[in-house]
This record gives sequence, C-alpha cells and structure tokens, in this order.
Amino acid sequence: MIEGRPNEVAACRADVWLWRARFFKTRSMAAKFVEEGRVRLTRAGQEEHRLDKPARPIKVGDRLVFALGGRLVAVTVEAMGDRRGPADEARSLYSPLAGT
Repeated sequence: MIEGRPNEVAACRADVWLWRARFFKTRSMAAKFVEEGRVRLTRAGQEEHRLDKPARPIKVGDRLVFALGGRLVAVTVEAMGDRRGPADEARSLYSPLAGT
C-alpha cells in the first residue's frame, strides 16, 4: 500500500494494468502484447527498456510508450486501480504525455 492512500497498492502486473486502463479487451491480449516486447517503460528517469514479461511490475509515476491501433500511446501511470471499471475510471489511471 502507498502511504497516505490506504486502498492503493504500490505496484501491479503490466498486463493487469493495461487491461484495467482499457487499452485491451482481455488480459490475455495485454499479456501477449507485453510478451512481444511492444511496451517501453521508463521509471524515475532511468533508461527506457522494453517490458518482456506480463508479470513485470508497473508503479505509479512510470512512463509507458507503445503503438496501438496505428497510433503512438505515451502515458504516465497515475494509479493502479482495484478493478476494470468504466471508461472514466480507467482514464483516471493514467495521464497522456505531452505531444501525444
């Protein structure tokens, strides 16, 4: 849990987070996407690297970049979420990076 936010967890699996944020219809689609090395992660300003396993943790503040549906998606992770909720709830899990 994160200090000051008792219901917020510190990290989440990459495939689960992408599914909760509604980038993919199913968790298995998100897992396959990650396994293919199609998601780039930057954490705390460190060098960017590709995620290669769906179980890799995503944390608040991470930046993700990936191509989806012919467009480049670049977001900052704002929250982990508890479930795959409605679209408004899913959009609250991330904020778009400038220029996307």
